[in-house]
Amino acid sequence: MKITEKITVTNEDNMELMARYPDGYFDLAIVDPPYGIGASEMQMGLGKKKWNKGKKWDSLTPDNNYFKELFRVSNNQIIWGGNHFALPISRGWIFWDKDVQPTLSFSSGELAWSSFDLVLKKAFIEYSGFRGKEDEKIHPTQKPIALYKWLLDKYAKQGDKILDTHLGSGSIAIACHDYGFELTACELDTDYYNASIERIKRHVAFNQSLFSAEEFTQQKTLFQ
Repeated sequence: MKITEKITVTNEDNMELMARYPDGYFDLAIVDPPYGIGASEMQMGLGKKKWNKGKKWDSLTPDNNYFKELFRVSNNQIIWGGNHFALPISRGWIFWDKDVQPTLSFSSGELAWSSFDLVLKKAFIEYSGFRGKEDEKIHPTQKPIALYKWLLDKYAKQGDKILDTHLGSGSIAIACHDYGFELTACELDTDYYNASIERIKRHVAFNQSLFSAEEFTQQKTLFQ
């Protein structure tokens, strides 16, 4: 589905999506694959909300064929949960500091592997209180829009084609829309796909003038 001129999201297996594109078609892949830690069955926050709806999407991690295709179709990659996968050696790791309250059951941060030959960078983006600042959480591993904006600010250039093979809640699509990036993404789970499409469309409808591509450069100073 083409949500906007630059945002295209499909309900399909990511291997089918990537098979349609030639080598190096995407400038940057920002992906959040299943870590294999059973997140779909975890209790979130203080343990009052369970996300287990019979879904087992986080029981297994992607196989080598997935990563082979990901590296084929994209020139650079940022892979959340990279510490759970057998990936090449990199010094360009990213640490997301969630600034969570000690009483919560969330981890205090997450790691992302990157293909960039850069020193480790830390994103200090609040997690524990972000729901009230954006909208209701629709996915158990939903990441803040602000986190994806931080990634685009630090690692993407205007005109880059972005790929996401595990759309989840759609936060990356909202970030790409606000900053004027072209995004191709897919989500296999139909329920999450429909919920993310609704969320993205709602954001686009009410935030048409939130940011322009020209404002992207100005916004960079906010994260420096």
